[in-house]
Amino acid sequence: MKRRFFALLLLQGLFVLYAQEIVTAERYLESVAENYGNIRDYEARITIRSGNSTMYGTVNHLIPSFLRIDFTSPANQVILYDGNLLTMYLPEYQAVLNQVISGSRRPSGASMATAQGLLLLRRNYVPAFVTGPAPVALEPGSNELVVKLRLTRRAASENFREIFLDIAPNTKLIRRIEGRTIADSIVRFDFSEIKINQGIPEQRFIYDSPASANLYNNFLFRDSE
Repeated sequence: MKRRFFALLLLQGLFVLYAQEIVTAERYLESVAENYGNIRDYEARITIRSGNSTMYGTVNHLIPSFLRIDFTSPANQVILYDGNLLTMYLPEYQAVLNQVISGSRRPSGASMATAQGLLLLRRNYVPAFVTGPAPVALEPGSNELVVKLRLTRRAASENFREIFLDIAPNTKLIRRIEGRTIADSIVRFDFSEIKINQGIPEQRFIYDSPASANLYNNFLFRDSE
């Protein structure tokens, strides 16, 4: 009887230990969001691929909502968001596009790789591991290991049908974001050489457009009353 009793205690202990080690996709995404919650600012190299188009640049982020991308290809192109106004400078057309973005707009693109963007993703998408919580190769033939998450939208109104996040296991920083749009096209964002909490000043998010550029306001949409 004593042996059976101790065997049952051991089995119970092993079961509790195993249960504690189980990490759900939702909890893992929450831990990533918590990690980004400790980031005041970051800078990274960014590569954006959409269809046959590839763009390269440097992205800067400062909490709560400052985001700026300075492109090297297309050269001198700039995207800037200050939490209220989205500004795009397109040197090819000598045009500056401005659009006021309301707080209800959903996150898209590089803004997903922020604490605020992750909060909205957790609210609007259901996460699942692609292959499990163990790190796997970023892509076939790569030595870089990541944890892969697949996010499925909760409502048909979301900008992306599904989103894939590749997360560096040691730093809990997003290495790659890949989204499938409503039109079934793929958009991919790669982040590398990430530097966090460097003391980026707000002045970096002030943009003076060229005097020769044409200005277009509210180019995307007009908010209804």
